Amino acid sequence: MPAYSLNVRVFWPLVTCSCAALFCLLQALRSRTAGVAAAAWSDGAPGVPLVKASLLLLLLLTYLALRYRAWKKKGGSTGGPPASKAHVSLVVGEMVRAGKAPDRLLALRGDFVQVGSAYEQHKVRSPDAFDVLVPLRLPPRLELRVQPRHDQPGLRGAFVCTLEVADPEAGSGSGSSSKGGSPPGRGPTSAAGPLSEALCVELPSSPTGGGGCRRQLSSALVMRWFQGHVQRCLGAVRSRLQERCQVNLAVGPGRPLALHIAPRSDYVCCHLSMVVRLIPAIPLGEALYLTPLPSAQPPAPAKLGAFWTLNVSKQEQRLLGWLREQAPEDSCHLKCLQILKGLRDLGSRSLEQPLSRQWSQVLSSYVLKTALFWLLLRGPLLAWEDQFLVERMEDLVLFLVEGLRGRRLMHLFLGNPGLPEALSLPKILKETPMVNLLADFDSPTLDRVAAQLLKTWKQAPKVIAMYSGRRCWRKHPV
Repeated sequence: MPAYSLNVRVFWPLVTCSCAALFCLLQALRSRTAGVAAAAWSDGAPGVPLVKASLLLLLLLTYLALRYRAWKKKGGSTGGPPASKAHVSLVVGEMVRAGKAPDRLLALRGDFVQVGSAYEQHKVRSPDAFDVLVPLRLPPRLELRVQPRHDQPGLRGAFVCTLEVADPEAGSGSGSSSKGGSPPGRGPTSAAGPLSEALCVELPSSPTGGGGCRRQLSSALVMRWFQGHVQRCLGAVRSRLQERCQVNLAVGPGRPLALHIAPRSDYVCCHLSMVVRLIPAIPLGEALYLTPLPSAQPPAPAKLGAFWTLNVSKQEQRLLGWLREQAPEDSCHLKCLQILKGLRDLGSRSLEQPLSRQWSQVLSSYVLKTALFWLLLRGPLLAWEDQFLVERMEDLVLFLVEGLRGRRLMHLFLGNPGLPEALSLPKILKETPMVNLLADFDSPTLDRVAAQLLKTWKQAPKVIAMYSGRRCWRKHPV
């Protein structure tokens, strides 16, 4: 959606006043030219003040135009990213605090986690769109046993969650467990009561985990509960927010839950509009969360929403912070990621279906960011100085093409022992089997995308110039 919308309360009065002032100015000039122009210029009477006033008005308009241009270059200090994030924090903070009340099923924990490219400084589309994790709180004494489920196509990186009742003597509280076993003193899933009946589904056990069915926490049912709960929370705080902004909730099948925020503060003639995607998240401790798996496609459609994914956004932010400390001050790695996203978007416009859809699915933002991380960790980081931007872009494109042709790009955080120790990764990430992000795409699709990526690289000059102002480039990767 557009970042700005017209503020008619200010725009039309401004246009009316401007037209009236221009009309009065033209009338005054016309009256002075009707037979008295020579006298006016000769004795310096009424015409001179009028000309001076016109010049002052012109200078004032020029000054305002220059100030506006400088303001836009800085991102808009009034309605740019910092102000947008402040509005997001205000609205989402009010909403999640209203959702902390105990519920027989779930409740909001009362905080939120800002994730995604808008908070990592590499966003290229929808500059005023934000992603926010909303942590949920399980009822007392309930914990989760999380297990990977990589046994079927479409489920790479997927997890299932079994509800368990904690041993009251262990004093474990209401935290979530990520252990693979079932410790003594914990009851079966059926002891979870209303939560199990309302938000769990029966799912066949993994082929490696024995036969039978177990009741698993359903991401689809949790998402349905989350939508209704957010609507109730928003209704409770809408009256407190209406003086500052207008908030609407967008709900639809197959679409993420989104808040549309339009602050009521006037920005000359425009309102700054924002979209906030709300993602329910179940905390696993150590800044790790379970979120609904968006692309799970198991064979049984009824069980589509039974799976979850590990959200490692906070670990990615830690890695970006570590790289920022280790890399040169003028490192171009985030700029390279922005340019690569721009190339991806540019390439999709010239493709027809189904290749356009396949192109966007294979070269998702997460795949592009993962490729950048792998290349950065190869080192040396000094090679990412801004003066080498074109060379690093070339390396990144070739790295992606090599991965596509080799049908392999591994998840950076799952089962990867080569990450910096400074990140202090949770145990579950270290013990989870490695996941190939390209495993669910067939070979012809990956070959077509690789070939198209090399063709798109020919159009890199305009994208590089757009994001970096550079004019030097190479037509083809070496």
